Amino acid sequence: MRVIFMGTPDFAVPCLESIHEHYEVVGVFTQPDRPQGRGKKIGVSAVKEAALRLGLPIYQPDRIKQKENREFIESLKPDVIVVVAYGQLLSQKILDVPPLGCINVHASLLPAYRGSAPINWAIVNGETLSGVTTMEMVKELDAGPMIHKLEVAIPEEMTAGDLFAALSVKGGQLIIRTLKALEKGPVEKITQAEDQVTFAPMMDKSMSVIDWTKTAQEIHNHIRGFNPWPIAYTEFEGKRMKVFKSTRTDLKAKGQAGTIVKADKAGFYVNCSDFQLLIEEIQLPNKRRMHVKDFIVGHDVKKGLKLGE
Repeated sequence: MRVIFMGTPDFAVPCLESIHEHYEVVGVFTQPDRPQGRGKKIGVSAVKEAALRLGLPIYQPDRIKQKENREFIESLKPDVIVVVAYGQLLSQKILDVPPLGCINVHASLLPAYRGSAPINWAIVNGETLSGVTTMEMVKELDAGPMIHKLEVAIPEEMTAGDLFAALSVKGGQLIIRTLKALEKGPVEKITQAEDQVTFAPMMDKSMSVIDWTKTAQEIHNHIRGFNPWPIAYTEFEGKRMKVFKSTRTDLKAKGQAGTIVKADKAGFYVNCSDFQLLIEEIQLPNKRRMHVKDFIVGHDVKKGLKLGE
């Protein structure tokens, strides 16, 4: 089977590696090299790095929809195109090129969490189950008929980064299952139920601020869902304090939301709308990430200090 692979971030790499083990990858399409970080050094995508390591041909068009790109894709004579977090929408003319269709690996149990940040929003919304879905691509984003699914449990302390890693591995397993099924003949495809569709919009730094008037569970989920990016934060003595780790407690809130009830080697105990949340790992501007027990060695954090604006 001749496969074109389209993907960009780390999440897509296990899928590319799995496909390379089983099939002929005739082309890897990924986003163009772009400036990254504060130094604006030109960086390459994780998929490009993997393709270079595997010795696969790489293509990085600025706009995949252009006619010359479609014609080039046709010239590669793919049996199937696999798309995993590529970052560009495909035209209908490209979707129509491979005889076995274009297959997408999406990081949710569709029809839940269509969109660009399904992993983050599953955590933020307190889901206890997630997974990956393979589907036949259509022009509408993440709306195609579903082929296979694999489920992954979300434990209480799992962050978006942890779930990202788990689902990327499952994606690599699931795409092989789907491609092998396609090789054998027509596969059953299940239409997504429109009344069960939910969306997962792109994450933004402006969404990161912690609202201490929410419940301890909601804030704990927020902190987990925004880790490793863009990281939840709150104001601490006029400075932006990033919060990386928290634990729910069964201690009832005592006073105004956002108030530090106690600070000890376990962390900051902070009032939410119902219970106290234990804040364990933080980072202040121009400082390293650290556990609160290390932070309080050099800082006198008084009981009653209020976090947030």
